[in-house]
Amino acid sequence: MLEKRGFTAEVMATDGAPVVFAERKGKSDKTLLIYNHYDVQPPEPLDLWLSPPFEPEIRDGKMYGRGVSDDKSHLTARLFAIDSILEQDGELPCNIKFIIEGEEETASEHLHEFIKQNMDKLKADACIWEFGGVDHREVPMQYLGLRGICYVELSVESLGTDVHSGLGGSILPNAAWRLTWALASLKGVDERILIPGFYDDVIQPTARDRELMDKLPDFEDEYKSRYGAKSFIKGITGGIDLKMEEVFTPTCTICGITSGYQGVGQKTVQPARASAKVDFRLVPNQKPTDILKKLRAHLDAQGFEDVEIQYHGGEPAARTDPDDPFIKIVVDAATDAFGVPMEIVPMIGGSGPNYPFVHDLGLPVATMGHGYPDTKAHAPNENIRLDLYLKHAKHMARVITEFAK
Repeated sequence: MLEKRGFTAEVMATDGAPVVFAERKGKSDKTLLIYNHYDVQPPEPLDLWLSPPFEPEIRDGKMYGRGVSDDKSHLTARLFAIDSILEQDGELPCNIKFIIEGEEETASEHLHEFIKQNMDKLKADACIWEFGGVDHREVPMQYLGLRGICYVELSVESLGTDVHSGLGGSILPNAAWRLTWALASLKGVDERILIPGFYDDVIQPTARDRELMDKLPDFEDEYKSRYGAKSFIKGITGGIDLKMEEVFTPTCTICGITSGYQGVGQKTVQPARASAKVDFRLVPNQKPTDILKKLRAHLDAQGFEDVEIQYHGGEPAARTDPDDPFIKIVVDAATDAFGVPMEIVPMIGGSGPNYPFVHDLGLPVATMGHGYPDTKAHAPNENIRLDLYLKHAKHMARVITEFAK
């Protein structure tokens, strides 16, 4: 697809999934770098899909399929925007480069090293990120930062085999209890993370952050309706406190626990092994490698030397200055494409590999796209709205044109 549009494209090897890199020269010396990814989440559970996940289907103004929103249609909408520019002008107004990776859904394990090895090739003046979209009011949102993440699997093996609970319950160690005790040591009932030094490197949000967040709508009712929640943790009731807590506070989340018998009915068994997936969402300037060391030291100090840690990946948080001139270009161009002004969000709760783009390549990173609250990315029946797909292409064409000026 890139070569068809006059780009020089190549598949570049990494120690994991390869990276697709492409570039095409334009009239001006300015260079725009566009980041996307070609990998997707697994489609399971398959029985909840209304149509086969890898056979895209259009129904009622939407296209359904795994990866259709995250992230394939963001890439194709951008290519169609480039088509419109080439059809009108015959050439690009500026240099455009694409970097398209295949490990974004697994913490972009090899991307940072790839960027370090290809700094000259990736040199640019600004970057368009993989995603973006509108909120529940149909307002386009500019997300200026992503939290970091440290994802681990904790496991413990207390016995060589599962044992009859009547025999072993009174005299043998239970892996499930051992693991839950270890997990309980990580966070108090007040939701504060108990790992010593966990908060040491946290940078507090600025007055400008609070000003921008205060301008955003209150999501209390929308969140409760969408997620079926009756209340928020820590006694939060909404307003600015909810908005600030959502993105500027680091987390420790148990994502799943596995141990013993979990089938239908009963099976009286003493589990020999237990494991749990845990993620830590990090804020500037926390680093996943540092959190990993502190986690190990904490478990050892609490007497859980037998709890093993498997590191599944991570990345630091990164942000772009809300007052950067490139952000103004993207924000201003959205009004014509979407019909309403774009609003600025200093940082969101999710994570992604923007750190090397911001801190190594030194680029302002802007988000823009066609996502919407019911796109169901990572879930069954992932979809895009075709009307927003067109609006994103229009937005992209306008950003490229204005950026070149």
